[in-house]
Amino acid sequence: MRAVVFDGYGDGSVLQVRDVPVPDPGPGQVLVLVEASGVNYMDVYQRTGTYQVPLPFTLGSEGAGTVLRLGDGVEGLAAGDRVAWTGVPGSHAEQAVVPADRLVPVPDGIATAQAAAALLQGLTAHYLTHDSYPVRAGDTVLVHAAAGGVGRLLTRIVTHLGGRVVATAGSEEKREIARADGAVRAVAYEDALAAVRAVSEEGAAAVYDGVGKDTFDLSLQALRPRGTLVLFGAASGKVPPFDPLRLMQGSYWLTRPTLGHFIASRHELLERAQTLFGWMADGVVEVAVTGRYPIDEVRDAYAALEGRRTTGKLLIIP
Repeated sequence: MRAVVFDGYGDGSVLQVRDVPVPDPGPGQVLVLVEASGVNYMDVYQRTGTYQVPLPFTLGSEGAGTVLRLGDGVEGLAAGDRVAWTGVPGSHAEQAVVPADRLVPVPDGIATAQAAAALLQGLTAHYLTHDSYPVRAGDTVLVHAAAGGVGRLLTRIVTHLGGRVVATAGSEEKREIARADGAVRAVAYEDALAAVRAVSEEGAAAVYDGVGKDTFDLSLQALRPRGTLVLFGAASGKVPPFDPLRLMQGSYWLTRPTLGHFIASRHELLERAQTLFGWMADGVVEVAVTGRYPIDEVRDAYAALEGRRTTGKLLIIP
């Protein structure tokens, strides 16, 4: 079978598509025929060495497909079942071995590729809006990079929960997407503070910031007293060290969460996934797949993601 592998850290040129042996599922594992796998910034962090991984490494941590074979001790699944997963390395491949307790059944009415596109970003948007900062009706929330995959989901979910989204995006085309998703204001980054104050004089109850270095100072300035800055990504680079006394200016809360801690138990994984798939079925959220790349074009997919030329979700089709 073919898989996307890299032997050393670097830019997209280190990615190679290789023939590798078909893996065997061990006890508690399942072999899945991969229909689609998601393209995510987590993969970039692994490829560049920001997140250290054992080398050589098979890229991709999210996907969906059909069960082929069960390892010993696996119950509740059968060959032919449609399943999705996230947080499992080796997903940019024609077949993948996944722990059974990390698999989520894909319900009728949700296409397999849509499940692959939804899980990582959808579960992330769920815990951000329900745990990192639980959105309340009437809250003003600033969402950076609102036309991206997580940004679009955040805008729709915050609006569904009764909040008001001020969105930032890098072009008017992207800002129009944010408005269509429900943002009450969608502006360029340099206009974010004025837009937040126009919606709420005291500032934003929360800022959801997946951009990082370039927006960190702006995000702090946009908060109301006792507001929460949720830093969940670093698309522009890591935030440099800063003096925690800056938080005292408004008794701000700062958190840097990661998805793994919010789906650590199978119960929590299934509960969040069930809510997400229900939102998808009801039209509360839409997962916009804006690019499908054959596995041989994996470098192009990541070039588009890192160049911030995307307005939705990209998939690798093995």
